[in-house]
Amino acid sequence: MQAEVMSNVFYDLFARTAELERAVTGFVFTEGPAWDKVDESLVFSDIKGNTIYRFKESGRLSVVRRPSGMSNGLTFDHEQRLVTCEHAGRRLSLYSLNERTGPIVTLADRYDGKRLNSPNDVIVGSDKSIYFTDPNYGLVMELRAPEEQELPFQGVYRLAPGGNLTLLVDDFAGPNGLTLSPDERKLFINDTERQHIRVFDFDGEGRLINGRVFAELDESKGAGVADGLKVDAAGNVYCIGPAGLWIFDPEGNEVGLLRVPEIASNLTWGGSDGRVLYITATTSVYRIPVGIKRA
Repeated sequence: MQAEVMSNVFYDLFARTAELERAVTGFVFTEGPAWDKVDESLVFSDIKGNTIYRFKESGRLSVVRRPSGMSNGLTFDHEQRLVTCEHAGRRLSLYSLNERTGPIVTLADRYDGKRLNSPNDVIVGSDKSIYFTDPNYGLVMELRAPEEQELPFQGVYRLAPGGNLTLLVDDFAGPNGLTLSPDERKLFINDTERQHIRVFDFDGEGRLINGRVFAELDESKGAGVADGLKVDAAGNVYCIGPAGLWIFDPEGNEVGLLRVPEIASNLTWGGSDGRVLYITATTSVYRIPVGIKRA
């Protein structure tokens, strides 16, 4: 295992003998890993391949949806339906993955009458609220149509269970990965352009307050940017960044850096016991056993 260890906490998370394994490869740019608890498999996006795949621990790979709207971030709602951030569709959509019935439903594609930029990453809270980031990366990098951006900012949103879309914050240079703290009192959000993680508290009405920098990433470590973001049951924060996977304790102290052979993009927990960490990275998906479950 190639790693830079800053704290013994790292070895509570990864055994000293643990090895990062390439689980599957041959893609253009992988992203958005999410674990399907019903089918016990990993689903993930190949953005430029315009496909959502399903990967079984046995090694079997199958296509879930093609074209995928150039999907990026994926997650499951409380009914185990797949919530998808679509760059080409410029929307947040919903699909009954396991039933394979019914249409693909648009959850959100406009704010204040203007089209969203390109929804990027998404999570679902315990109250069924959906949080997502909306940078312009899909327009600029994938669709190559920056002139079509209608919103003058790159926002972070909350979609309430009733369908009301609320702008939570609009001062990010490039909002990307996001995750809730285990008690859901805080929201962590990556700013890719500034290479740092910000954290906010929630007020009593679901608004974000007390925004501050939680941790900064060192660009000199290697290629890559602040991207996917997750938290484990102990409150440790896992952030994709330069050279691979960065881990911080709940106070923002660096625990260690797990180096990944390719430029990494995102991560999630999976496996039948919930103790396998999957990492999407350019052409491949990697996995490594981990000693603690996600929050």
